[in-house]
Amino acid sequence: MSTQTAKTNTLKTRDLTLVALFAALIAICAWLTVPMPDVPFTMQTFGVFIALLLLGGQRGTLAILLYILLGAVGLPVFSGFRGGIGSLLGTTGGYLIGFLFSGLIYWVITALVKQENTLIRFLALTAALFVCYAFGTVWFMTVYLRSTGPISLGLVLMKCVVPYLIPDFAKMLAAVSVSRAVKKHLNE
Repeated sequence: MSTQTAKTNTLKTRDLTLVALFAALIAICAWLTVPMPDVPFTMQTFGVFIALLLLGGQRGTLAILLYILLGAVGLPVFSGFRGGIGSLLGTTGGYLIGFLFSGLIYWVITALVKQENTLIRFLALTAALFVCYAFGTVWFMTVYLRSTGPISLGLVLMKCVVPYLIPDFAKMLAAVSVSRAVKKHLNE
């Protein structure tokens, strides 16, 4: 085996290991939960943010996808130690699926801008978060409509988005700070 082939295989193994590690980190963050009436307050978004910031768009999105797939097959990786396809099909499942779209948006923005800059990454995370909110809100309204009846957009936003804006931005700032410290430490 040539040195180049060995190096490529090692890099792929390292990438897969990091993806799995960060999928586990997102699960651990999901277990840190404060129950709320409609959507629990969790540290999942911090896990998603840190995965994207430290792994980049591609590997971070793969970590999010792995996390969702682990939950879909029944492993208790979602908030409240839940798992299974029912968790994804329930009213809050759209926010879980929205994490995947968040990763994709972050990946696209950072790939297009191609600047390793804190402001760009923060703006990409902000766009990603709002995509997650949008997808989750539409999903919530659709599932709620089918199970209970119509619900107004304003009410859903007040239940599922507004209470989480400040905490999610605080988690985003914490993730940016932690990722900068980790990257600085790794570069020493």
